Amino acid sequence: MSELNQDQAFQDQYWIQRAIDLARLGQYSTKPNPNVGCVIVKNGQLIGEGYHPKAGQPHAEVFALAQAGEQAKDAIAYVTLEPCAHYGRTPPCAEALVKAQVKKVVVACSDPNPLVAGKGVKILQDAGIEVETGICTEVAKTLNLGFLKAMSTGLPYVRLKIASSLDGRTAMASGESKWITGTAARQDVQHWRAISGAVITGIQTVLADDCELNVRALAGVDLTTVVQPKRIVLDRQGQLPLSAKMLQNPETVMVMTPFRQELADLGVIQLAPQPLNQLLQTLSQQYQIYDVLVEAGATLSTAFLQQGLVDEMISYVAPTLLGQSARSMFNAELSEMAEQLRFELVDVTQLGQDIRLRLLPTQEMI
Repeated sequence: MSELNQDQAFQDQYWIQRAIDLARLGQYSTKPNPNVGCVIVKNGQLIGEGYHPKAGQPHAEVFALAQAGEQAKDAIAYVTLEPCAHYGRTPPCAEALVKAQVKKVVVACSDPNPLVAGKGVKILQDAGIEVETGICTEVAKTLNLGFLKAMSTGLPYVRLKIASSLDGRTAMASGESKWITGTAARQDVQHWRAISGAVITGIQTVLADDCELNVRALAGVDLTTVVQPKRIVLDRQGQLPLSAKMLQNPETVMVMTPFRQELADLGVIQLAPQPLNQLLQTLSQQYQIYDVLVEAGATLSTAFLQQGLVDEMISYVAPTLLGQSARSMFNAELSEMAEQLRFELVDVTQLGQDIRLRLLPTQEMI
């Protein structure tokens, strides 16, 4: 590679990374839309930038082009996700880039949405605009794991969160579980809830803890900008009490239960009892919920794991021992090593005195 090409490659990576950083500014507010950032550069100088802040508002390219104005002609646009090619609540961004007469568009990640998938790039190329793809793709994908998976497979991206002791226990035998982990770990959970379209739990967790499972605090973030996740309770026997704290905001609650008129009167969305894989498909295709966080007891967590429905496990481990009578984090009966569920460790972070492990299921689990 020539020095000129090396320099351009460095510049492309630098500006795409800036666009990625911009996209993250919308991580709590864009649901169900993807997080997207755009940077416009001319003669090596930044002339416009933007990100998509909220569904229904202009896309990242629109903000960046507005800032660049007439200077956008013959400039380079760096976008984290393929520009949209269809009319929704906003016009196609690919056409806006054509109209602005940019000379080149660098796209970090293609869009598998059937309404876009290659069509955005084609609009640009048909207009004589050079298009380059594949720069910082893997990093850009992490911005929208749920959206990309849902558009490709029809299923959401599922994260399973577990907090346990060193001996793998999640609660005392009585069900008491407050608190195994410390403040920093519990604060970290707020981030994972905030990027999720829904938090799923089981009825036993609600009965034991009267949990709310909402986003209550994010450092440096105005909570009014956060799209709160739906709280989904799996309640096949219709046990959810009307006094449950989460029902104080019934518009964000969904319950998988035999139909209950009293829940309907509150405005709670009720889902017919169905298998977990079908439930996930329902959430993605009918409710545009693309990221799911499971916060539940051992029975439901184990079911998600054994059915191969977990894309990522977030495990908080506290430096404490709770003893053999305490409740286990995983309750499957395995009799042979060949049945074990293995994971790939992708990140270890210390949070106060606790450790957070991020793990991906290995192929043997699928």
